[in-house]
Amino acid sequence: MPESFTDIADFNLLALLQVAVVIAAAMGLNFLATRHYASRTAMHTRLQVIQAVLVVVTLIIIVIIAPLGDSRRGQLLSFLGIVISAAIALSSTTVLGNAMAGLMLRSIKSFKPGDYISVGEHAGRVTEMDLLHTEIQTEQSDLTTLSNIFLITHPYRVIRSQAGTIVSVPVSLGYDVPRNRVEELLIKGIGEAGLSEPFVQILDLGDFSVTYRAAGLLRPVKGLINMRSKLRAATLDALHRGGVEICSPTIMTTRAMAPDGQLIPKKSRRKVVEPERVSPDDVVFDKADEAESLESKRDRHKAMLEQISAAQEEIKTAETDQQKQALAEQIERTTETAEQLAEMIQKYEDKLVAE
Repeated sequence: MPESFTDIADFNLLALLQVAVVIAAAMGLNFLATRHYASRTAMHTRLQVIQAVLVVVTLIIIVIIAPLGDSRRGQLLSFLGIVISAAIALSSTTVLGNAMAGLMLRSIKSFKPGDYISVGEHAGRVTEMDLLHTEIQTEQSDLTTLSNIFLITHPYRVIRSQAGTIVSVPVSLGYDVPRNRVEELLIKGIGEAGLSEPFVQILDLGDFSVTYRAAGLLRPVKGLINMRSKLRAATLDALHRGGVEICSPTIMTTRAMAPDGQLIPKKSRRKVVEPERVSPDDVVFDKADEAESLESKRDRHKAMLEQISAAQEEIKTAETDQQKQALAEQIERTTETAEQLAEMIQKYEDKLVAE
């Protein structure tokens, strides 16, 4: 065989070997990344981004090192660029569109796991945020999956835990009940429900009744479903204790009543002890609570690591041995707490994966 043919064969064999090494390295990196993020369900977005970038980079490297002519290599690189550009151009209705929408939601950080969101006819608490979809747990405890494109193309309302939200109930009463008396009783009911900054509004002056709105601030937002029920119950009790009927003036009944009779339950002589009940929010939003708790623990762990890093920088510039000793003790305590918190986070993640 001529020497030139031998050189070409050796060159092709070496190039193919390099391609095989690149593919093996890419598969190895993908395996390590998948294994690393397997128990971190909340970080699957990062895994998917890594995998997508890994595929694109691997293809480009293969084209560069493959035993091809310069013209053919240039054509393949141009074709690859056209394919990527076309995919991005068509991303509004494709999987790439959801991926870009997921990155957008991550970047603007308008909500996080555990927050209440309402979009269109869907409402619930966020349980999972992925690159392609967002999962919420509704008030029926069902899990609803929303595409990220749907979220960024429709207005959504977010109730943040610490910011608080207004909880209200409408009440329709007759014109024969003085407005001042109604507002006084409703304010009492709002306070008994456990809401702060109570207020009453008049929503409508109807043909037969006045519609009031009793409302108060719930902060932090915890037990929203239970609080709505408590507000209705407290409003009902406050009006009945004040001698105010909650019924339309057009009500008709077939039983005889005295002219001054009222449709109010009789007050019980014995003290009624309310039994302890499980909060409906604990039953409905079980997965959302776990996701919120996990997110909160991650934030605390990150803050502790930042504190440790700041203390390590301060200890370098400390002027006295006493200051260095105090900083060293602080680093030791914070490191121990951070390690314990990291173990708890790992247990939570393993539990979510198992479910």
